[in-house]
Amino acid sequence: MKRRQFVTISAVIFFACQAQAENGALPFPMTPPPIDAASWVLMDATTGQILTEGNADQRRNPASLTKLMTGYVVDRAIDQHRISRDDVVTVGKDAWAAGNPVFKGSSLMFLKPGDKLTVRDLSRGVIIDSGNDACVALADYIAGGQEPFVKLMNDYVTKLGLSNTHFETVHGLDAPGQYTTARDLATLSRAIINGEPDFYQMYSEKSLSWNGITQQNRNGLLWDKNLHVDGLKTGHTETAGFNLIASSLEGRHRLIAVIMGGKSAKGREDQARKLLIWGNSNFDTVQLFHAGKKIGSETVWYGNPHQVDVGAAQDFYLSLPRSEINNIKAKYVIDSQELEAPLKANEQVGTIQVMDKDKSLATWPLITLGKVEQGGLVTRIKDYIKLKL
Repeated sequence: MKRRQFVTISAVIFFACQAQAENGALPFPMTPPPIDAASWVLMDATTGQILTEGNADQRRNPASLTKLMTGYVVDRAIDQHRISRDDVVTVGKDAWAAGNPVFKGSSLMFLKPGDKLTVRDLSRGVIIDSGNDACVALADYIAGGQEPFVKLMNDYVTKLGLSNTHFETVHGLDAPGQYTTARDLATLSRAIINGEPDFYQMYSEKSLSWNGITQQNRNGLLWDKNLHVDGLKTGHTETAGFNLIASSLEGRHRLIAVIMGGKSAKGREDQARKLLIWGNSNFDTVQLFHAGKKIGSETVWYGNPHQVDVGAAQDFYLSLPRSEINNIKAKYVIDSQELEAPLKANEQVGTIQVMDKDKSLATWPLITLGKVEQGGLVTRIKDYIKLKL
């Protein structure tokens, strides 16, 4: 194998989108703030890296954080053109809180049977008001009922790889067998953020009025002018405690903080605030490689031409402590001792490795940026002789 060192990361600070991040928190000796909650996660939204966590895989009651998946299913139905945001929904009796003991004392949009409103407004009722009745109305419209809608929710659990999540309701009220984790909720939140921008925009709205009733978004961090929080959701039941997912955007650096089992509504905000401030103060999201941009050239034997440019197939990013950026270096490794024609464009010929001193931080495929045809007979004979001498 041949090795090439080609870049110092301090020269390429940019912004973010994907990197190797499946193995948990970063391997840097940094001290995160103490968090007073049952479980928590701080994720870089661009890369998916976990910057710090506590009991991230502990299964807990999601409460109204369930509505994140409800909204995600709605958004996917719109993407698939099965419905549109402007479709008008007629509210049925099963979405009416009056006389429904399940909804007693819970969060509502205050819908009435026969009300007609758009999918967009019902979605806002789910997100801003945390309306359990709005969840039922959307489930009826999209799937024909709550049970088939819950099946859709769990289908997306599988597609998103949420290995410690299962839903039993469309709204998050306590139900046996319903659980999720801080890690899975951060992953779901990231998928929502990377979905339709106008759908995610609803998570930043501070109030909603319907049927003469105005309600405030329960995510108090939306009013914190220093944090730049633009979502996502709160949740609370007696068994779940106080839950909160907050995402902040500083320039182009986005973080997701998940708090589960907080002690109070204010307490969950305080804990999420600590995570976001710590993350924004200590980390940057760095673009390491650009899709299709040359990072080196390699000799190709028996080929026409005799060289091929190599690089990355897609943009790659990594969340890094600011104190470590100058220590980060990258190299690529060619899989074989010599490259031989023919080579296809976008063919993997090695790996790109990012190192912090002697620690491997990430690896990605190294590809050819063009094709190399096999040379003529004379070229092949000359190359054969050169290789044998």
